[in-house]
Amino acid sequence: MGCTAADVVAALRAAAVVVQEHRDELVRLDQAIGDADHGENMRRGFTALVSKLDSESPATPGKVLKLVATTLISTVGGAAGPLYGTAFLRAAAAVGDLEELDCEAVARALQAALDGVVARGKAVVGDKTMVDALTPAVAAAAQADSVANALSAAADAAEEGASSTVPMVARKGRASYLGERSAGHLDPGARSTALLLRAFADSAAKA
Repeated sequence: MGCTAADVVAALRAAAVVVQEHRDELVRLDQAIGDADHGENMRRGFTALVSKLDSESPATPGKVLKLVATTLISTVGGAAGPLYGTAFLRAAAAVGDLEELDCEAVARALQAALDGVVARGKAVVGDKTMVDALTPAVAAAAQADSVANALSAAADAAEEGASSTVPMVARKGRASYLGERSAGHLDPGARSTALLLRAFADSAAKA
């Protein structure tokens, strides 16, 4: 079963709820190794997105993803806005004008999102960033045989990838200023990536 624009909107609304629920957790994680603003920035961005989705009805999945990109870039502060904005913009370009996304298109969108994040942030696996969650998610989704399975596999892999950041020493972003003291903390960007993918997977499972 394909993923329509309405399905993408439903997944994003579910993600907005999850971001709201985990706002304080993301603040605490970012307090330990960053600016303590990641949770509030993400909440603000997704609240703005829901407001946009209430007033606009993009006709294709790609147009929905483009709306996400422009909204997050303009409302999410810190590094997360440009990174997530670029991820959704690249994903939108990857699916083009398709009316429905199959598992192959979803995997292609995730790969494009990762490529965008890497190009923008110049991070690689092991740098203690969202790339550590997104890279295994992309690999897992590519092996799936349905949209729901692709997103579920991506979410599982992202959660493992996020957990793997705990012992890492940060090599990118504000956390890198802490050097060895950044070890022992879960990266907030990796955590928010895992949360979003889990929300998308749960939404797809209900569709």
